[in-house]
Amino acid sequence: MSDRETRFKLTLHYDGSAFHGWQVQPGQPTVQGALEAAVSRISGAHRTVTGAGRTDAGVHATGQVASVAMPGEWTSAELLRALNAVLPHAVWVRSAEAVPAAFQPRFDALSRRYAYRVGTAAEAASPFHRRWCWPLCRPLDMEAAAVAAGTILGEHEFHSFAKTGQPERGHVCNVSAAAWRPWGELGAVFEISANRFLHRMVRYLVGTMVDVALGRRSAGDMVPLLQREKGDSPLTTSPPAPPGGLFLTAVEYPAPTSDAGSVKQTLHNVK
Repeated sequence: MSDRETRFKLTLHYDGSAFHGWQVQPGQPTVQGALEAAVSRISGAHRTVTGAGRTDAGVHATGQVASVAMPGEWTSAELLRALNAVLPHAVWVRSAEAVPAAFQPRFDALSRRYAYRVGTAAEAASPFHRRWCWPLCRPLDMEAAAVAAGTILGEHEFHSFAKTGQPERGHVCNVSAAAWRPWGELGAVFEISANRFLHRMVRYLVGTMVDVALGRRSAGDMVPLLQREKGDSPLTTSPPAPPGGLFLTAVEYPAPTSDAGSVKQTLHNVK
């Protein structure tokens, strides 16, 4: 990033149904690819867009965060208008703001929050709902689901709830919030916040808790699964919940400093 460029933080919404996840993949439509194509179109040069997390194929977002460096004459308002004018309808930039050049959306994040929708009512199968939930269309024992969710809070070993891990960082995650709440008359929403998430971790958690809420397994299974490391026990999780019900809803960062010099002075009018 040169001295004549400004880094912008973008907060994004997207419908992941038509995308093969966040990360650029040759020959496949991805959210990162759509954003980089839009940025290249409006700036006249290829520019890398970096995201806070790599959502899987079919997963949505209402709070994904990304960053991009743009020529210094751009303002946040201009960038917001230009991107939303050329992006596909499945992607929308909610906000754009100038940030210090050192801002890293992935590594600076303190925590991330996800929400998973489970449709228990018959109407969840409607084409106006089913793309954005798991249309289970069956009642759940929400007391049992709540007991299962309570075991997730705190620091645990989540190896059992991950498709692939990060051996260099281990599988320990610190969960600060995990609870079910009503989703209007359509079903229930599971919300979880943690300092980090493993690959498909939320979907494995939801799939297992839904089996608990359907009476297919005991809520007591959660504790040994959270304590299990590879090879410790034959106990396994339930299959992961479908991707369509999962949303990345927020990424939390440290409070900004008052270092006015960290953002180009040409952007003094940015709100």
